[in-house]
Formats: sequence, structure tokens, C-alpha cells
Amino acid sequence: MYRHILIPTDGSELAEHGVINGLALAKSLGAKVSVIIVEEPFDWLRVSEMPGRRISEESEKHAEQVKKHAADVLSRASNAAKQAGVSYDTIQVENEQPFKAIIAAAEDRGCDLIVMSSHGRSGLSSVLLGSVTNKVLTHTKTPVLVCH
Repeated sequence: MYRHILIPTDGSELAEHGVINGLALAKSLGAKVSVIIVEEPFDWLRVSEMPGRRISEESEKHAEQVKKHAADVLSRASNAAKQAGVSYDTIQVENEQPFKAIIAAAEDRGCDLIVMSSHGRSGLSSVLLGSVTNKVLTHTKTPVLVCH
């Protein structure tokens, strides 16, 4: 049925629930997984009034923090995949719009399912916050399994 599952995570407890469910499904189907983390790029507008040297320092600091966070999150996912006996790879990208990076990764890697978590917001909260999961659901052609 499904041969390659994309599992987005940000390292949060809720996202980890999606990782665990995605890995369990992959194991039961004999599918491989790609685990993706999408980090926000450095916000150049936030530092536009700083001196050049300070901007460079802030950019380097941001890059270091992103790299460390992504490595930690992907390491946990890798360990979970190894324990589950699931074939996997990891992806780290920077994008201001995580849903676009998730959809692009699914298409580029030939994933036939995306498994991700959702906060389950509804009403005005959902409209104002515009969750990544909702945006993936409404913009992708790839089937999406949402874990709560």
C-alpha cells in the first residue's frame, strides 16, 4: 500500500507522537520513512538596524542554534527508527513556510503518505494560527494521516 512515508517533526512532544505513529505504520507496512525538520531561516529584517558586524554574529548564532536543534531532533527520530527496525533517512531544510517544504520533500522523495501531528485547533484559533498541518492538508496531493 504505502512504500515511503514522510514524517515532519519540530521536536515537540506533539510532533513526536506523529513520529512514533508514523514509524509504527511504516514497520507494519514494510515501508521506509523520511523524517523532515523545517527550521525558520534567519530573519534579516529583525536585525536591519544593527551594525554589519553584529548582524554577522547574530546570523552565525542563529545558524548554530538551528543546526544543534535539528541534529538533536533528527537524532531522536533516527534512534526511534532504528529501534523500530524501519529504513529511514533524515532531511533538514530552512523555509519560512514549513508546509511548502514538507510538500516539496514529499514530492521530491516520491513519498506516498505524510504522517504528522496536529494541535487540533478549531474555529477562530485555527483560522488565525493557520496550522502547518492544515496548510499541508489543503495544498498537497499526497495523502496525509493526521495524529492527535
